[in-house]
Amino acid sequence: MIGESYRRILVVLDLREDSLHVGRHAATLAARLQAEIELLHVVELLPVEPMSEALITSAGVEDALVQRARTHLAKLAGELGLGAAPCWVESGNVKAEIVRVARKRQADLIVLGSRERHGMSILVNFTEDAVLHAAPCDVLAVRVKRAAAPRPE
Repeated sequence: MIGESYRRILVVLDLREDSLHVGRHAATLAARLQAEIELLHVVELLPVEPMSEALITSAGVEDALVQRARTHLAKLAGELGLGAAPCWVESGNVKAEIVRVARKRQADLIVLGSRERHGMSILVNFTEDAVLHAAPCDVLAVRVKRAAAPRPE
């Protein structure tokens, strides 16, 4: 039975406008299954030098980004009615951190947003694809539509 298989749901939110949409789907599912829900955001570090492979930033910049993400994630949790849910903000490679936290928290299901891809973007390895193949549990991708471009008047 599906309700018995998902006891802890890890919801990955990128803190974009559509995070509320993804969070609502996950919150509804968790309520129906009487499952625990936890929220995760990963701050991806960018190389300091354009041609560098090192993912090192100054400590002050990283701390500020993480603190801002914590504040935003807590606000989002409140909007979703999940103010008491654990909220995790990690920094590093998004795909690796999602899988690491899912293992550490013993998640039964990862819920994340999935955007439409067109043209050359189909060839790029997106987060949801990488997580799907590396995750220690099931993955639910919530379809997120691209914002429509403004129409010329």
